[in-house]
Amino acid sequence: MGTVRRLRRIFREDGNTLIVAMDHGSNAGALPGIEEPGSTIADIVAGGADAMIVNPGLAKAYESELAGIGLIMRMDLPPTMLGTGHDSTIAFDVELAIRLGADAVIVNGAPGPDIEKITLPVLARVAQACDAVGMPLVGEMVPGGFDADPALRTLDNLLLSARIACELGADLVKMPYHPGFERVVKGCFRPLVVLGGSKTDDPLAFLSSIREAMDAGARGVAVGRNVWGAANIYGMTRALAAIIHKGASAREALALLDVARPGAGK
Repeated sequence: MGTVRRLRRIFREDGNTLIVAMDHGSNAGALPGIEEPGSTIADIVAGGADAMIVNPGLAKAYESELAGIGLIMRMDLPPTMLGTGHDSTIAFDVELAIRLGADAVIVNGAPGPDIEKITLPVLARVAQACDAVGMPLVGEMVPGGFDADPALRTLDNLLLSARIACELGADLVKMPYHPGFERVVKGCFRPLVVLGGSKTDDPLAFLSSIREAMDAGARGVAVGRNVWGAANIYGMTRALAAIIHKGASAREALALLDVARPGAGK
């Protein structure tokens, strides 16, 4: 079918993955760090990321730069910074992902008042379309929606969200981390990766949370702002790769943040 082959472009032999999300431009525009995608992608690839989440426009414009890394295509659109609400609308199809050479697609899903009746049936329909062509599906599961009240992100709600994604056909689940994450992992029969969350100015605390998530059974991360928004994109990517693939501690990873990319600026 192709699903296993494509997933092996995202996960390394150790079963873990470092995914960098760079799909924020479709709702937030040219944020600092992604104004010039080419140089950012070069730092991320050189730093050791395994895959990137991008929108179709970026995938087309930077096909060569993305050729050496796993490609996860965003299929839905959240409201823009000028819009309201927190539900997403499907805008692209699996056939486009195939034409762009994607290794997986990603859509938002969320249990919660109002939003679940929109996002969960969409997740199920996309899973069916993906199965027909052997395309892996990433279910991004945030209770209440991507910008809903953080108080909804309880351990019980995360467990509920993860299991729903599995039951509806997702091959990989992306969701927030919460202490006690072992419960979520135990109740989820697909690999889990944790999202990076809001931009933080405390890199040690951020790296410590990633170390905790991996120790709890996460199979990797999908980080956006805390990579391309970092002072040293290459260094932060290397630091995360060390935690995810080499078992580094947060402090060991922290020591990599100031390392410059070889050949950069030449």
